[in-house]
Amino acid sequence: MNRRLAGLTLTTAALALVPGTALASPGPGGHGTPSPGAPGIGDPYYPLDGNGGYDVDHYDLDLRYDPATDELTATATIEAVATQDLSAFDLDLQGLTVDAVRVDHAPAGWTREGGELVITPHRPVWEGRDFTTVVRYHGVPETIQDALGASGFLHTDDGAVVAGQPDGAATWFPSNDHPLDAASVSVTATVPEGLEAVSNGVLEDQRTRHGWTTWRWQAAEPMATYLVTLAVGEFDLRAYEVDGVRYWDALDPDLFSPVEGGPPPGEVASASFARQPEIIDFLGDHFGAYPFRAAGGIVDDTPDLQFALETQTRPVYGSVFFTDQLSGDLVVVHELAHQWTGDLVRLAAWQHIWLNEGFATYAEWMWQEREGILTVQQQFDELAALPADADLWVGAPGDPGPAIEDLFSSGVYSRGAMTLHALRLQVGDEHFATIVREWTARYAGEAVTTADFIALAEEVSGQQLDELFQTWLFTPGKPAVLG
Repeated sequence: MNRRLAGLTLTTAALALVPGTALASPGPGGHGTPSPGAPGIGDPYYPLDGNGGYDVDHYDLDLRYDPATDELTATATIEAVATQDLSAFDLDLQGLTVDAVRVDHAPAGWTREGGELVITPHRPVWEGRDFTTVVRYHGVPETIQDALGASGFLHTDDGAVVAGQPDGAATWFPSNDHPLDAASVSVTATVPEGLEAVSNGVLEDQRTRHGWTTWRWQAAEPMATYLVTLAVGEFDLRAYEVDGVRYWDALDPDLFSPVEGGPPPGEVASASFARQPEIIDFLGDHFGAYPFRAAGGIVDDTPDLQFALETQTRPVYGSVFFTDQLSGDLVVVHELAHQWTGDLVRLAAWQHIWLNEGFATYAEWMWQEREGILTVQQQFDELAALPADADLWVGAPGDPGPAIEDLFSSGVYSRGAMTLHALRLQVGDEHFATIVREWTARYAGEAVTTADFIALAEEVSGQQLDELFQTWLFTPGKPAVLG
């Protein structure tokens, strides 16, 4: 994510420690006594996000959205595997009205508890078993307004756009809404004829009947739920293919209206989007082959969208970034870098977000060096010269602080990138390049922690790096090594 807004380590294995996920003593037939899955993963920033007791394999979302009423009518089919003997389990869902729930074709009981949809299947779901949950629901999705600004389901003048970091997926579909649980996603969106509906992955079908157009998108590679997007409205939708990657770019036509003092944002965005294949090749030289079969971007001209988000295969951008070509190119570099660091390699807990934002910011630095604007070292030095009372030195990126807005502080972004450069200076260019490529290769499809990265850096370099990471990630204030 790229925003204009200025110690728990949780791994997948730690789910077994969350109340409600431990197995009971075996009962007759070899099964334990079934118990409810936990109502949350236990992330300290969002304790009730995500759920225990199961792992999702696939979401199939069949949606009908009418911008005239903002009404969403939908069916979510969720394929999962039980990780304990379940008597009940939760899905995250905010605000919308549930009409019916079925588990493995049988009607299931359900209740609402805040942002939790608590489901009681007709029969227990035993550990290791695949099961399918179907939820029918409707309503007007809510926009999240908090210290980070607006997120989730954003209503626009002609439709909607979804930017779900960190927990906005639950505003429009029932989910296990935490990065620990990634799944493939299919989105079938039916909207009034004349409007586009754009989501992640590959467009597999588009057809119009009786004044409505249905768009079917398929994202085969698993993703965290906050990375699922949907944009409905009038868009200039451009499809093309380069080097085996299929691109879909969606630009709001309002972006091409004349503006005072500069080019229309649509022209800037179009030029930056035209560089996506070039940018992906450049990033691939550092991070490894591009990990997905689709790419592209969405730009919607709506005042609520004051940030950009790395929604998988198709980042969402606010028009505020496309005031000039350098700004436009850099935000595209940032969000495309996230396709490796943030999407392919995702977070085990939000505390570790510097691993996403530090790498994406460092990618911007490398791009500027490649373009002959500033070297990486010059950008590091400019920040290092900031006084000790600058915002950059407030907090510590490896442990951002108790408030959710701390997750997106300048320290997480810029000091995160400085941490990577400090590592590079200590271990040398060759070891650093190996660390970066091994990071995305070894942990592809996995949820990671800062400890994982430190261990890899020490393994590759053969150096003990505790002091470096303690200084840069976990010690508030300007590092003494900078004077």
